[in-house]
Amino acid sequence: MKKISIVIPTLNEAKYLPSLMGSLQLQTCNDFEVIVADAGSKDATQEIAAQYGACIVRGGKPAEGRNKGAAVATGEFIFFLDADVVPPDDFCECALDEMYRRQLKLATCEVFPLSSRIIDKTLHSLSNLSIKLMQYSANPHAPGSCIMIHRPLFERVGGFDESLYLAEDHELAKRASRYSPLRVLNSTYILVSARRLRKEGRFSLAGKYLQVELHRIFNGEIRDKIFEYEFGAYDEIEPSAAGNGFRRLYEYLQRVNRNLNTALTNGQNDDTVPLPEKQTVTAFREKMDKAKEEFRRLIERYAKKASESKEMPHINQENGGETVRQL
Repeated sequence: MKKISIVIPTLNEAKYLPSLMGSLQLQTCNDFEVIVADAGSKDATQEIAAQYGACIVRGGKPAEGRNKGAAVATGEFIFFLDADVVPPDDFCECALDEMYRRQLKLATCEVFPLSSRIIDKTLHSLSNLSIKLMQYSANPHAPGSCIMIHRPLFERVGGFDESLYLAEDHELAKRASRYSPLRVLNSTYILVSARRLRKEGRFSLAGKYLQVELHRIFNGEIRDKIFEYEFGAYDEIEPSAAGNGFRRLYEYLQRVNRNLNTALTNGQNDDTVPLPEKQTVTAFREKMDKAKEEFRRLIERYAKKASESKEMPHINQENGGETVRQL
């Protein structure tokens, strides 16, 4: 039996899957199997998966695909990864070692964008901070791009809820954390494509995610289509960029992130949070509130600027038709 089963839901991922599969071939720990749950791709996704020796099963929407992949998994742990992520070469080794050391059965890690744009880095920094702070709450979050769970725990909670339209990843984290706490790993991370940000627009997507959070808070889990959220359809058209004001917020969030990582390094073998650590988290929540207020002002400033400007995005044909205006 392998230590890790890596499950990847796919639909028309021929462009991105080779990067993930190639990175898995370079892992310093090879005690894993790869399962691709494909939802009927029309491109070469299945052929690529087969070339890399993956087990291919019939998938569906992300929740269904992950469940079907997990159904044939034999590993002690299941690592759910999206097809557009690229883990570092020591990802499996570091993640497995830390989960054993901290006696974790449910974990995620920081997610950074495969993008040099400050706005993309800022949005991911906000997301990483939020996930770190919420890991000690009754409603922890884990992005579907990277969820690591002990297979017996996954089976105990019944897997992903396939009746949900959105946020099935966060719902699984919340449900599973009743039996074993979710923790954010400090030893590793993943890189993820910024394709959805490019397709839908940064602020449009941020607005959708905010709507998801508000719906879950006030109305419960999302079982109906509250807006369009496509799976496996990425015609990457770059919308116009925002202003340079995000650099200052990004640098501030990086400082908070580093300090939070340092503060949470000690006492990680306990499932409980020591009082000094709670005080640290409380202090960072206050800083997070300050950061969110600054972020709100920047969004308002951008919205005003965008409404006054009639300039069309500059398209660089040498860059695949994507906007090259940098933040």
